[in-house]
Order: sequence, then structure tokens, then C-alpha cells
Amino acid sequence: MPRARLNSRRPKRQRRAARPRKSVLPQAEPVVVALGASAGGLQALEQFFGHLPGSSGLAFVVLQHLDPTRPGLLPELLQRATAMKVEEATDQTRVEQGHVYVIPPSKDLSILRGVLHLLEPSAPRGLRLPIDLFFRALAADQGSTSVGIVLSGMGTDGTLGIRAIKEQGGVVLVQDPATAAFDGMPRSAVETGLADIVAPVEALPERLLGFLRSRPASQPGNGLAGTAGLGTLQKIAIVLRARTGHDFSRYKKSTQQRRVERRMALHQISSPAGYLRFLQENPQEQELLFNELLIGVTGFFRDPPAWDVLRDKVLPELLERHPGGGQLRAWSVGCSTGEEACSLAMVFKEVLERVRPRNSYSLQVFATDLHRGAIDQARQGVYPANVAADVSPDRLRRFFVKEEDGRFRLSKEIREMLILAAQDVIRDPPFTRLDLVVCRNLLIYLEPEMQRRLLPLLHHSLNPGGVLFLGSSETIGGLTDLFSPLDAKHRIYRRRSSAARLDPSSFPSSFRAPREPPPGVSLAPRPAESLSALAEQALHRLFGRPAVLVNEAGDVLYFSGRTGDYLEPPAGKAHWNIFAMARDGLRQDLSAAIRSATRRNRQVIVAGLRVRGQGPGKKIDLTVQPLDEPEALRGLLLVVFSEAAGLPEARGGREVGHARHAGASRARLAELEEELRQTADELQTSREEMRASQEELKSSNEELQSINEELQSTNEELTTSKEELQSMNEELQTVNGELQAKLDELSRTSNDMKNLLNATEIATLFLDRDLKVRRFTSQATRLVKLIPGDVGRPVTDLSSDLLHPDLSSDVEEVLRTLVFRERSVCTADGRWFTVRVLPYRTLENVIDGVVITMVDVTQAKSLEAELRQGRDRLGALLGRLAPDVAILDDRGRVVPAEVALERVEAASPEDLSAWRIAARAEARGEPP
Repeated sequence: MPRARLNSRRPKRQRRAARPRKSVLPQAEPVVVALGASAGGLQALEQFFGHLPGSSGLAFVVLQHLDPTRPGLLPELLQRATAMKVEEATDQTRVEQGHVYVIPPSKDLSILRGVLHLLEPSAPRGLRLPIDLFFRALAADQGSTSVGIVLSGMGTDGTLGIRAIKEQGGVVLVQDPATAAFDGMPRSAVETGLADIVAPVEALPERLLGFLRSRPASQPGNGLAGTAGLGTLQKIAIVLRARTGHDFSRYKKSTQQRRVERRMALHQISSPAGYLRFLQENPQEQELLFNELLIGVTGFFRDPPAWDVLRDKVLPELLERHPGGGQLRAWSVGCSTGEEACSLAMVFKEVLERVRPRNSYSLQVFATDLHRGAIDQARQGVYPANVAADVSPDRLRRFFVKEEDGRFRLSKEIREMLILAAQDVIRDPPFTRLDLVVCRNLLIYLEPEMQRRLLPLLHHSLNPGGVLFLGSSETIGGLTDLFSPLDAKHRIYRRRSSAARLDPSSFPSSFRAPREPPPGVSLAPRPAESLSALAEQALHRLFGRPAVLVNEAGDVLYFSGRTGDYLEPPAGKAHWNIFAMARDGLRQDLSAAIRSATRRNRQVIVAGLRVRGQGPGKKIDLTVQPLDEPEALRGLLLVVFSEAAGLPEARGGREVGHARHAGASRARLAELEEELRQTADELQTSREEMRASQEELKSSNEELQSINEELQSTNEELTTSKEELQSMNEELQTVNGELQAKLDELSRTSNDMKNLLNATEIATLFLDRDLKVRRFTSQATRLVKLIPGDVGRPVTDLSSDLLHPDLSSDVEEVLRTLVFRERSVCTADGRWFTVRVLPYRTLENVIDGVVITMVDVTQAKSLEAELRQGRDRLGALLGRLAPDVAILDDRGRVVPAEVALERVEAASPEDLSAWRIAARAEARGEPP
């Protein structure tokens, strides 16, 4: 059937190929289109290429689940359906337009800078997901020009890949599941909500070419760049706000522009004003654009090393901060379909198993997202089968339940830890009293100003010492007074105990009322409410003198006592920083002391500092004390000012006017020596700090270089491990299609053979090398007592009507000599059969038994006996004839009687018939 269908289209393709070859999409670099298919994919691919112009200017890569143990026939089959050149992909092949590249069996395929690379499979047979692997590589390599098409197939291969394509701004087309032979892969792709075009496979080529003709890259000057374009984006944001109640004006303009232009290309609208009118007139398009702007690409355990740090370091420390047990609270901001919130819950369970604390702990995860559809999907807790690429087998067995359709359902113990809700983090009040906030890959979609407003909100939500977990491409920027790095490489930060700088004009002034804490959980005090009392307690406990509470950057958080003799507000803009407020004579030593105390985490005392403008004899001692307790003040510094001890009377006398005293010169010299020693100490400290800074900068430079190399290759590491059973089923389905065709052919051949044997009416018996019955015809049951259950029994155990006791010896002789044997054997009732024993030779030219045929020759034997009797009678007649009587032979020649008598003895039965007729005619006296 497939061959006939292809042949019927061949004239049409030849007419198409005869037209002038003008590319539909003129361009220097070809657009690479990846087609993923599995079971039933051959028919879909034939239909796709059968409706695609051969001069489209595109390059295609076909990814089919193939049996690695069989040679690939797909290029040969697809070549009949298209005029483009179809070839099996080879290593380091540059993609060219007008070519179709087919993945070879037992290989993975990737792409880098437009060059195909063959890879050895990283997973054993049955665990490979080649479509996801290539889709991800294509997205990373081609970016917004990448195109992925999902066709018929079982399972969910390709679902994770289209997420990567959509994240890069590419386009995704899916065969309508209702038209697919197997709707597993298309249905899984459609359920993600990421498909741009869903249509029957015959319509996909034209829809694809229409989108590529209208994409923004092909229409410079008509995009959304420039002042007019920004104005259109703002109007689009107004339309969406009126429809959905959400304001997208604070999102990055580049993201909005790229995704609006994609919608314009899908509808083949060239002007932004035209699309704005179309948007206003079509509420359905407003919903689709809203979903487009909210596309959240997520997954289980994204960036695995960061989750390892969270498991091995962060969560155990949080447990130590609650020695009495109780409930920890976490917030997953922008959770999308809930994968990261589930990952956090799984890691927490693993930490409890490893640490085995004495007290009972639990975790409550608030998972929120702006997209209600994503929240509804997360509430179902059902994920596609290819999550096995991101979740280890151990975690799959423990935290998931496999459904009958191959998907994985979240276990009850993990689902009960999650509280899912739709929330706009920019507009709605936040959760508070949290120990951990997971906010990954949300800040990158917001304008820098909005990022600076959102981070203080997250600071406000965390308890003292709480942890903020950001994405690999996100940082806290310059807000070092709010968060300190816990693991800067993996973007994990600890909350500092400083007042969050919330802007009441941008965020709600009232937050949700705090609920009563669960039993056994003690709430940490809020520094904003008790900062003055805590600072005064620490001051009186340690010093009881004028002091200032600062952070590492020198920002003043609290004044205690009369500090006007040492600090004064600077001229100009108000600046609450101790370095700017320090009077002359203190600034340099104060800066060095704070840096030293922060680096060494111990008290630093600088004695004998002279404050200029406070009298010639006034000196002070400066003390910088890092604070470790109470918990709310941990990480802050207390700067204490105290007057130095008075000078000796002689020295004091010299300073008030006794300039000509005999010891004046020596006192002055001692003072200069003291200043010199102090300067030398300061210089040595500065040198040590400089060396430490150089080492830190060198280390930071190396780390930045490493990060830069990683970012140049890919923004995130995408790891995948393949799901065994699904891939194996798809390979078997492909092989099953081929075997089904072979089975049909074999069935027809078997029917032909059966009818042939029945038509010949020859009793046939097939024996193996051990003389056991392998097969027999219905005619054989008339001679040998056979029933279907006798298959496998030795032929010597069966009763037979044939009087052939040497049958077994004849069979053994044939097996030994490979020469057939033939005998005429009679039965007890007088029937005669010609028994032939021949070797059974397979297609591989191997002797695997014998074939015994038994041909009924009873009639021939009867005729032979009759002829023999006729010959005897004719001989007797000829003996009685006179010697001069002439007899005619079979040729009509006259033969003397004595000669005829001699020849009768040697004549055959056929010859005797004519002789007998001649003899009878002569005997009756009839003329010859």
C-alpha cells in the first residue's frame, strides 16, 4: 500500500520539479527544521514531504525512533516522497538548504553552528530520547530561528525539547492528534500549551512557510523597535490589563517585543498597528498573547549542582536554626507548573533521611504563579513520562506513581507539602515569616527598576538568616545591604538583618496578617521592630559609651549617645554612611578598622586618634566590635567612641603654653614617633588588605572567566536521562510495522503453499533431524495415523498403513548421504504408493531434517498389471500362430510371428497396446 501511494504521486512531483527552482524563502543561511516522529511516523513524514515544495529553501532533520540493530531504510523510503535530496546524517555535516538529513540508527544527533554531529548514545537502548536531545541542541544553536515539528508517535519524546525551543523564541508545530496514527507525542506537545500551530500533517508545510514569510526578520522596519513600536507595546499592555487585570508594562520590553512579533508572524500581520486592531477585536487572541507572555520554562532540578548545594549545605543549616523542630516555610515564586516546588519538597525529604534529627520537622511550600492555567496543571500533579530525563530513577520510584498511560503522578506525601495559588508577585501581598524563597528565572523577565523593587520585598518576606535561591542568570545587584552571598556561584544568598527598603508606592503597604505559629515553632524577632532595643542592650552590655550600629558597607542603622563630637552630616545630599560622616582624623582609621574587623570577625581597637576641630589635646580610642548575638544583629558592627587617657602633666603643661620647657623637644619627638608607628601600622594593614584583595580579585576573575565560557556555550546545563520502557515501545512499534508487512507476506505465501499441497493431493510428512514430526498435510493422515497433537512425536511411534519397515533406516541414510531415496510400497488393502525421502534444506543451506512424500500409484500399478497380463496373452497367441502369418507392429510394419514373439518379451506396456490390437484384428480374420 505505501509503495502504491508513493507511485501514484510521482507524476505530480515530477511536474513540480520541472518548474523553475526559486526558493520560497530567499536567505543566506537555511532555516533548520527538525521533525520528530516515532510509531506511525513514516506515513506522516511521507504526507509532510509530499505537500512541501522541493524549493522551499529550508533544511530538514528527521528524528525517528529506530531499532539500533537494523539497517536504516528511512532515507530510501522518504526519497520517493520528495524531490529534495534525502541522506543519512554523517558526522560533521554542514546543513544545506534543500536537503533532508535522517538520524542513523544507534546514534544521537546534535548541532553546533549549523554542523551536525553524531554522538554515541549516552543511555542504553530503550532509554534514549533523541528528539528531545536534538530539539534542545537546535534551540541553543539556532535561537529564535529554530523550528520544531512533532508528528505521530507514542510517549512524550519532544515535549521537553519544544520547551527549550519556545524559551529561545522559536516556533513549534504539532500534528493534530486526531489525525495521527498514534497521538501520544502530539497530544503531550499540545497539552503543554506551547504549540504555535496545530493542524493536520498535510497542512503543516503551508502553515510553516506562511509563518516564515511573515516573521519579523524578513520585514525590517516593520517591527516594534523605536518610539512608535514602544508606544504600540504600551497600548497592547493596556488592552491586556483591561482583559486580564495584569500589567505587563513592567516586563522587559525586548521580551514583549519578541513575543508580540511572533504572534504577528503567525497571523501574517506586517504592521504593529494592524496587530493592535486585530488584538482589540479578538478576545481569543488576547488570551493567546497573555499565555505567550507568560510562557514559563521550568523543570525538575534545573541546574543540579545548585540543588546539591541546597541539599548538602543550606537545608541542614536551616534545620540547625530550629533545634526544637517544627515547620519550615518556603515560597516558590513563579513556580509555573510546579516542578521547582516539587523539587524543593523532594530535597527536603532527602535531607531529613540523611540528617535524621531528633525532633520532628516539616516543610510547607507556597507555590505561586501568575498563570492560572499553569497552577491548575500543577494541582493535578501529573507529569509526562520524559520527566525521567531530569529525575533520577531513585526519586521516580519514591516520589512518583506511574500511571497506566506512562505518565508520572506526584506521590501524596509530596503533594501535601505544597500550597498552590495564583498570585501576582508585583501586585499582591507577599507571604511572610519564610525560611527559604526560591525565585528562579523570574527577575530576568523584569525591568531593572522592578528587580530593585522586588528584591526588598523578598527580603521583607524572609526571617532573619533566611535564604534566597535565584536562577543561574540572576544576581542581587547592588543590594548587598539586604543579602550576603552564601554560595555566589550558585546564586544562593542569606538575608542580612537590615531594614528592607520597601517602596510603599509600588507595593502594598499592608501584608497578610500573620497566623499563629504551629506548636513547637518559635518566631524570630523582627529587626525592624526591635532594632533600637537590641542595639542599646548590646551597647550597654559591651561598652556603655557613644556608639553607632553599622553594616559592612558602613551604612548607619542606629545611633546611641552623643556622637556629634565624632560624626557630622556631610554637606549636600543626605548620606547616612559613617565614612562620609566621620570627622577629619577618623575617616581613614575608621575605614581600615571596619574592614579589618569584618575580615577577621574579631574586635579591633585603634587608640590615640586625634579628632581635628575638637581641641589640640583631645584624643579618642576607636573600637569596632562584630556582633554575633542576638540573632537579629548577627553580621552587623558596633563602632564605639571613647576618650583616650589624659597625657602626663609635663606634656600637658607644654601644650598649654610652656613652649620653652626643657622637655618640649623630647615630648614632641615622642609624639612624632607615635604617629610614625601608627602610620607604619596603617601602611602594613593596607598592604595586607591589598594583597588579600588582589587574591580575591584574581580568584573572582578566574571564576568570572569560567562563568563566561559556560554562558557562551549555553545559559544553563540541560541534563537528560532517557525513559527506557517508552522508547523501547516506540522502537518496537516501528519494527512491528515492518514485521507486520513481512507477516502479511508470509501469510500469503503460507496460504499459497497450503493450497498448492492440497491441489497436488500428495501426502507429505516433514520430519526434523531426530525423526520427529514437524508438519504434515491432510493427505498424510490417510496413510499414517496423525492428529495435530502428534507434532513433535517420533515417526516410529506412529502406526501406518504402509508396509515399509525400512522407513527409519531410509531416513537416516538420506540424512547421512544427502541423497534422496525412492521406493514403491504397498498397503495392507492393496494400494500402492511411491515413497520418496528427500533432505530438508533451509534458506541458509542447512540440512534440518527430511521431507517424505507418498504419491498414490495404485492406478498405475493396476494398469501395469493389466498390461502385463495382456502381454502374456499376446505372447501365447503369437506362439500359436503359423510361422507365415504376418503381424503389424506399433508402426504399421509387417513383422514375422517368430520375430514378434521375441520382441514381445522386451516390449513396453505402451508398445504392447498396438501389438495387441493388431493381433486381435488378425485373429478375427479382419484385413490388416
